[in-house]
Amino acid sequence: MGNRPEELARAVRSALEQEHVDVEVVLVGNGVDPVGDRAGTAPFDDERVKPLTLPKNLGIPGGRNRGVEASGGDVVLFLDDDGWYRSSRLGTYLRDRFSAEPDLGVVSFRVRDPEGGRGERRHVPRLRAGDPERSSAVTTFLGGACAIRRAAFDAGGGLPEDFFYAHEETDLAWQILNAGYRIVYDASAVMFHPAVLPTRHDMFYRYNARNRVWLARRNLPWPLALTYLSVWVGMTLLRERKPAALKPWFKGFAEGWRKPAGPRRPITWRTAWRMTRTGRPPVI
Repeated sequence: MGNRPEELARAVRSALEQEHVDVEVVLVGNGVDPVGDRAGTAPFDDERVKPLTLPKNLGIPGGRNRGVEASGGDVVLFLDDDGWYRSSRLGTYLRDRFSAEPDLGVVSFRVRDPEGGRGERRHVPRLRAGDPERSSAVTTFLGGACAIRRAAFDAGGGLPEDFFYAHEETDLAWQILNAGYRIVYDASAVMFHPAVLPTRHDMFYRYNARNRVWLARRNLPWPLALTYLSVWVGMTLLRERKPAALKPWFKGFAEGWRKPAGPRRPITWRTAWRMTRTGRPPVI
């Protein structure tokens, strides 16, 4: 977005410093020039950095899709401008793991708080999220802290651009699983990110609800879709007691039914059973 220049430089340096692995950095500016007047200064002067300026803000999935289109790697990592990799060996670790496991589609990273905090439960993409140091198979991943096999990304159809923000990685994750790939949360693959709440965004509750409806309408067999959405209505009523949260949430929920969700690609019942055995059936 062009509003965190120092953090952006830190993020780019952490990618370029990866050792013994070929690195290409596609720097996507969502409606802005991502480099500005610093094109001739480090780390933006590195020939491995490719700035990509989009004419308008396409949202998170749109920006990431354009970055993937402009890249040439076999494995794609998404890194937001306020995150960074502390280890310079992360790249080789991921290269070796993807090479050794041909059915591995996505690695979701452990997100660590640079201030030393334990981290947020929502950064561990499974129901039993109490121990962030435990790796496991999962059914979704963190969009800004992950590595994706390019072939799996393509098989899943990319990120749904109409979502703009929220649940876009889960939409892709379910299609990647449906294509036969695995998704893992790997506590050994670490990125750092400040502890911030998603509710800081004004559109959080509306987009969260709208996109959850779209997610179900696009990807689930109808019996599962209706169960999934019923469960989330109940959970939202239990979690969010304030009208300031519930009003935009239910407005977004209605919008999700009223507006087109995009092409419907329901996962198979076999995939739903795989997700259930992994520990998260597609009803929650």
